[in-house]
Amino acid sequence: MTVTKIVIEPADRVDLPFTGDERALLGGFLDYLRGTVELKVAGLSDEDAARAVLPSALTTAAGVVKHLRWVENHWFRVALLGEPDEAPYSREDPDADWRVEPGETIAGLVGDYAAQCAVSREVLAGLDLDHEVAFRGDKRLSARWVLIHLIEETGRHAGHLDVVRELLDGVTGE
Repeated sequence: MTVTKIVIEPADRVDLPFTGDERALLGGFLDYLRGTVELKVAGLSDEDAARAVLPSALTTAAGVVKHLRWVENHWFRVALLGEPDEAPYSREDPDADWRVEPGETIAGLVGDYAAQCAVSREVLAGLDLDHEVAFRGDKRLSARWVLIHLIEETGRHAGHLDVVRELLDGVTGE
């Protein structure tokens, strides 16, 4: 039996920058990874996007996208701007930002993620990378740290989506 691998290619994802200042390079890498997340879930049905293929029932394609939306919200709006945290998680239910609820669709979750990324870009555009805020008591948090952390977090979860997508339907690619 021959298994045919379907490969997905980047369509509308921004290209990685190879030159530029620190802000342009870091922002470009984050946007590239954001596009990779969207690319990895492109074409999935709602059922497949919500289907667990790993031992953790929360690590679904849709759950990763939902989680990343709230990660963006937390670090840019809550941590840097001090806005109220509206995320669905709580001490009693710390994984709610991963759980796909009835009525949530992959298209809706991707749309929410893209909208939150646009807000994050606006927040960052208004701040110097050296901008600092009080964080967790006596610590300080800079906009630069948040940007670097989002590159790490988004890249890590894009890798999860690589595995989830291949296990769902055999699709591989950038």
